[in-house]
Amino acid sequence: MRVATDIGGTFTDLVCLEFNKESGKPIGVKVSKTDTTPLNFEKGILNAIAKSNLNLSEVDFFAHGTTVVINALTERKGAKTALITTKGFRDVLEIARCNRPDLFNFNFVKQPPFVPRYLRFEIEERMNYKGEIVTELNTDNLEEIVQLCKEEKVEALAICLLHAYKNPEHEILLIQKIKHLLPFIEIIASHEVTREWREYERTSTTVLSSYVLPIAKNYLNKLEEKLQFNGLKNLPYIMQSNGGITTINDVKANPITMVESGPASGVFGAIALGKVINRKNLIVLDIGGTTAKCALVENGQVKITTNYKIDHSKTKAGYPIQTPVIDIVEIGNGGGSIAWVDAGGKMHVGPKSAGAKPGPAAYGRGGENLTTTDANIILGRIHPDYFLGGELKPDYNSIEEASKSLCTTLKASKEEIAKGIIRVANANMTNALKLISINKGHDPRDFSMVVIGGGGGMHGADLARELQVTELIVPYNAGVFSAFGMLMSDLRRDLIRTNVVALIDKNKDTIQNIFLEMQADAIEKYKTDGFKENLIKFTYYTDLRYAGQEHYVKVELPNFSKDTQLDEIINNFHKAHKKQYSFDLDAQVELVNFHLVAEVEVDKPGFPKLVVTGKHLDEAIIGYQEVDFDDLGKHKTAYYNRELLEPEMLIYGPAVIAENATTTLVTPVQKLTVDIYGNLIITLK
Repeated sequence: MRVATDIGGTFTDLVCLEFNKESGKPIGVKVSKTDTTPLNFEKGILNAIAKSNLNLSEVDFFAHGTTVVINALTERKGAKTALITTKGFRDVLEIARCNRPDLFNFNFVKQPPFVPRYLRFEIEERMNYKGEIVTELNTDNLEEIVQLCKEEKVEALAICLLHAYKNPEHEILLIQKIKHLLPFIEIIASHEVTREWREYERTSTTVLSSYVLPIAKNYLNKLEEKLQFNGLKNLPYIMQSNGGITTINDVKANPITMVESGPASGVFGAIALGKVINRKNLIVLDIGGTTAKCALVENGQVKITTNYKIDHSKTKAGYPIQTPVIDIVEIGNGGGSIAWVDAGGKMHVGPKSAGAKPGPAAYGRGGENLTTTDANIILGRIHPDYFLGGELKPDYNSIEEASKSLCTTLKASKEEIAKGIIRVANANMTNALKLISINKGHDPRDFSMVVIGGGGGMHGADLARELQVTELIVPYNAGVFSAFGMLMSDLRRDLIRTNVVALIDKNKDTIQNIFLEMQADAIEKYKTDGFKENLIKFTYYTDLRYAGQEHYVKVELPNFSKDTQLDEIINNFHKAHKKQYSFDLDAQVELVNFHLVAEVEVDKPGFPKLVVTGKHLDEAIIGYQEVDFDDLGKHKTAYYNRELLEPEMLIYGPAVIAENATTTLVTPVQKLTVDIYGNLIITLK
């Protein structure tokens, strides 16, 4: 058996694939959803395992994605952290960047750094940008720093010295000395986190990784211990933000790599599905209980970026994290997002969420605010017998009570309020989808949209109409698809090093030698994990720019050697630059960052095909109900049980497809077909 679990802001999802021991083919799928347990995350996982009646001793592969890191950062619930940096650079975190998100926005607030000034320490040393020692490391004041850390009960220490990305010698020496003096606190240095330049971003990333290190390590240790206690033979793999899995020990050393682990797995699961059904251009939308995440896949590839920020908005500059993350846009809109009215009488939805407890008013657990889920129930879009997988009946009295405040404030009926909530939520999601498509030069009509998560199928039809996407795909088990995506991911390490060189023939040796050094580093790390060199697949990327530019464009390279033609690489850069920025230049091209992706392929399950029994479509109907489709009017609508749908079945909208973990809406202007893998394909009539 192969199992994957994904902790979300509201629910913890589990997917289990069981295989025939002789043929190796999947013979069954188990899925379960349980409430996320924020105070004790591993409890939610054990609850999902118990709910699925799994025997962990029979599980050969266990993958896990978690929101522990992102939650600790956004809620400021990490460890008390100190920073040691080069003399003269104590205030890098405070100074940050001078560029504002919105130049004329007077509501802009400068966010406080994660490490207060009294816990930021300086040490005398200096490297230049070439990695040459200008001033030797002087540790005369180290005893004083250590004493202050003890007095202030510091739990984690970040070390970030100037130009250590180029030469980490001083950081290594400092770590050796401090570990001897402070053996009981977690210590991490910038060269262990990122080898990419930009002093502020590098310092911020190191500090944030240090900030979550104790809590992440403690959580992963408890998870590992409890899974093994319950019978798991092999160590679990952890999903990273770059779309690959890695060993649990690797993540313990640098937990910031899993800052966006859940969303990444859903995108890579969609890529794997796209290969099977021959769809290479995808817009992937994952709507959970708390957030909605979207990413764009072009020609089977998703962009990986290190320009990632948390807590970023029009009034906040955010905090940069310089670790490989899939290029994703995330907004605070999900099934539990709360509707509220501002002082000017305008309605908003999110970002605050009701979570799993108390949850939407419909849960009947004390939720006093109307949410997106409640609005969908009011409009008849969720079958009462399939609410939360049939485990709970909607509490209509609680919905009625929760709607009174908004009805009074906005002088509107409950149904009008519900339609307004859906419109606002859909508008927020449409804007997010435009950020990854239209705003970056992509026409949504050239892509298929894949919607996953508990709310994906509920909102996908309206969003596809708005963006004029010609095909909407709702995968089988879409409600837990992020967990399923982990079973489709390979082991992956991204190594990035800054070394600015002109892209000219005389620098070919330098370029090749740097890639060879990075390969040797990746091979050594995988050998430590028990993987042989011949299993590792390398992919080469470079960040290129025109000489004199500040930012750059990522370009994939062939297997680089002395015979590689630079003209082809330069031409590819011109094309990529023009696509992204609408112009190109007749200027020298520079290579800024070397980016090596080292992957070890794991045995991945195929997508199981549906068994055709010859059922008639009418057998899947579970009832009829009036459903409000907003601008398309109210219609008497058939509800179908997805488990009873078979390949080649055709349904003309309006229709609602109910299943355990989600609901799919088909509007009156759309039709639905079922493919051999159980995907729901929705197009215009």
